[in-house]
This record gives sequence, structure tokens and C-alpha cells, in this order.
Amino acid sequence: MKMIDVTNSHYNLVSNQLENTDAFNVKVYSLGSSTVIYTEANTHKNLIVLNRSRTVRDQEVNFAISKLLEQDNRHKLEVLKGHNFVQIEKIIR
Repeated sequence: MKMIDVTNSHYNLVSNQLENTDAFNVKVYSLGSSTVIYTEANTHKNLIVLNRSRTVRDQEVNFAISKLLEQDNRHKLEVLKGHNFVQIEKIIR
């Protein structure tokens, strides 16, 4: 599996996130047919894995977590699963 940084192709999304939330870092990645949106703020980090044509696979979620969040703190992650997306939040203390 390969994650490619496509942040430059999502200018409006990144700009809106930075202007309207407490995030100071926003990155967008392509993971095959899925998109990963990573946001970082002072108090939390968020990952959204989105696929508009099918359900997001656990393998994709685990890969994104291993690449973008520290693995040793998986017990502190909050996971919300929807039909075609998964949101993962890590609270930073």
C-alpha cells in the first residue's frame, strides 16, 4: 500500500480547514481509491479516511494510523465509522 501526498490538489479544502477550525496543519493523501485527510491542532489530531465508491477497509485505516499517528497510543484513539468513511481522533494532553 502506498500513500501519496496530494495536498496541493485540494487547496479549497485545506484553506477552509485552516480558516474555520483550530487546525494548524492539514494534509491530504491518496491511498489508492481512498482519500486520507489529516488535521493537526494543539489538542488533537484527526484522520478521515474516505472512499466514495465503497466501504473503507480496515487495512486502509490501520495503514493510515501506522503512517500518521503514533502506534503505541492506539488505546487513546476514538474511532467513528460511517458508510463510506472512518474518522479517527487522537486527543493530545
